[in-house]
Formats: sequence, structure tokens, C-alpha cells
Amino acid sequence: MPGSISFGCVALDCPDPWRLAQFYGELLGWRIDDQDSPDDDWVSLLNPDGGADICFQRDPDYQPSTWPSKERPQMLHIDFDVPDIEAEHDRVLGLGARLLDDSPTTFRVYADPDGHPFCLVRAE
Repeated sequence: MPGSISFGCVALDCPDPWRLAQFYGELLGWRIDDQDSPDDDWVSLLNPDGGADICFQRDPDYQPSTWPSKERPQMLHIDFDVPDIEAEHDRVLGLGARLLDDSPTTFRVYADPDGHPFCLVRAE
């Protein structure tokens, strides 16, 4: 039946779900689910607007993307809209992100602390 499916979350594999949830929590101003703890294999970052959450799943064999190399291509990336990329640049680096590509004029590509690519996109 069309419309009976809703989007609940996106889950990222990682070696330490709590640590990566903290990174994205600081990035977005979201909070970790009160039922989760640092030793859990699944940690949920709750969307305060009621939309899809971001979840983190422990994978002890996790290997980060080598993007832009195709050795281990990205399987997913997340875009975050921001009013001013320059204003957020130093903040995301300070949280532990790594700049991958700053050549586009309307977005910048970063890697989170575990190597998942994400973009800051200038909001129109």
C-alpha cells in the first residue's frame, strides 16, 4: 500500500558507535537516545524535529571509504545544508572531521572521524 512505509533512520557502520554518535550530535545539536550507552553496539541519535534519526552500528571489521579513490568507494554520504560554509568549516574540523574536497563553490566534502564522507551544502 503506497504511503504505508516511513523513513525511520539511516545507519552507519563504524568501530565505535558512541563516539561517532557524539561527533554527529555535536555537529547537528541532536542528542543520543537516553536508553543507549557507550558500550552498546547500536546507538541512536534522535532527530529533534521528529524526522529520520541517524544510527550507528558497531562493525569491528569496518574499513573507511578511500574516496575519491575507488579502492573502497563510498557507499553513502550525507548532505547537511548550511547558510554559510565558511562559518561551519573550522567548527567541523574542530569536531574531528577531515576536509576531502573544497574545490566546488556550492558545497564542501569532509570525512567524519571514521571516514564516512559528508557534505556541507550552501543552503539556497
